[in-house]
Amino acid sequence: MSIAENKTLIQVENLCKTYDNEGVKTVALCGATFSVEKGEFLSIMGPSGSGKSTLMQILGLLDRPTDGKYFFEGKDTTTFDDDTLANFRNKKIGFIFQAFNLLPRTTVFENVELPLLYDEKPDGKNEDKVMAALKAVGMDHRTNYMSNQLSGGEKQRVAIARALVNEPDVVFADEPTGNLDSKSGIKVMEILQKLNNEGRTVILVTHETYTAEHAKRILYMKDGLIIADDPVRNRRVAQDGEKLK
Repeated sequence: MSIAENKTLIQVENLCKTYDNEGVKTVALCGATFSVEKGEFLSIMGPSGSGKSTLMQILGLLDRPTDGKYFFEGKDTTTFDDDTLANFRNKKIGFIFQAFNLLPRTTVFENVELPLLYDEKPDGKNEDKVMAALKAVGMDHRTNYMSNQLSGGEKQRVAIARALVNEPDVVFADEPTGNLDSKSGIKVMEILQKLNNEGRTVILVTHETYTAEHAKRILYMKDGLIIADDPVRNRRVAQDGEKLK
């Protein structure tokens, strides 16, 4: 698969999120303005509490901003009702989480098929779609295994297949290597890079420098603000997250 034309997939303008807990307001995100083109591989990096997970949840339509605009393929998602958001999210977005979020005592096939079961207009091609997604991550030989029979690395590869099964426009990966050993983590990042090389838009959230630098561009966040937006080839990031001169 290849992207025929490079146009804007995501555009956010002055995006903000404030949480109100019994009258105590906490600003988790403020003034985020940037765009993501189709086929990009973007990392969002920052320490715990920097706002990166809040930003990903809003971009993934799992949460709503308090202020600002979020356009996805030119559509203003801040005007969507809950049903429209859920439908849009299922068709357009794939998620990969640190904790895998696979259903226990359920087969690999059934886990990957799950997003297809919410399709209002099924096309009868679930098996083909599931097998294609599993093949893309090298897990088609584990179809009938139960999820609790898999290693951590295998579980994350199944989670990636589940994220791909609906052919989403963008895949969000939230700390996808956080629960893996280094060898399994490298394998997961290789899969994400391969998907991006084939034209898939990937947005990675991480606090790890090595993982972030698999992308082509890094947004660096601190205290709810985007403080850097640079191509990976032109920047180095210190272990403490501060930008080096």
